[in-house]
Amino acid sequence: METMNDFELDSMRQQMETLKKKLEKQEIVNDRIIRQSMKKTASSISTRYYFIMALGILMVPYMYFVFYEHFGLSLAFSIASGVFMLVCTGATYYNSLNLSNSNMMRGNLLEVRRKMARAKKFDANWLFFGIPAVIVWLAWLGYEFYQKDGDTALAMIIGAVIGGTIGAIIGFSIHFKTQRQYQEIIDQIEDLEDDGDR
Repeated sequence: METMNDFELDSMRQQMETLKKKLEKQEIVNDRIIRQSMKKTASSISTRYYFIMALGILMVPYMYFVFYEHFGLSLAFSIASGVFMLVCTGATYYNSLNLSNSNMMRGNLLEVRRKMARAKKFDANWLFFGIPAVIVWLAWLGYEFYQKDGDTALAMIIGAVIGGTIGAIIGFSIHFKTQRQYQEIIDQIEDLEDDGDR
């Protein structure tokens, strides 16, 4: 009878060990799947950032050509517009470092989460500079058009306002999508950490 109990106990231990190994494998698989999903989301944000940076760099000579050469606006405004584009490009590059420096597949999750939270915050705080700067830039653009040709200034200003409104709609949709994606990564890391604590 005692031998039977020992046999049953030993069998239960083996089953528990097998179950434990299966659970560990499942955790590794879940970890890998979630990390791949995080990496894909971060890659999507990075691709968007690279596009914005390329566009920002291309806009510097374009603004000079359009505003100074074509419309004959002041050199100061044309240069300031180019500098503004470079500042925007630099800020985007700075924030993109949080994505490229974090190794989603092998990195420490606490460090990855910290970088994602910092990138999300920087992206949100950028609006406090970006929105007022664009308003000042548009006001200056209107003043430049008015100084150049008062008769056609209204049409040019209306065109700039329409273009600015379309740009704002596109910009805000990109901003909110990026914020959602940062939050997705942060939530996935927190889910992984919660699973690990159980």
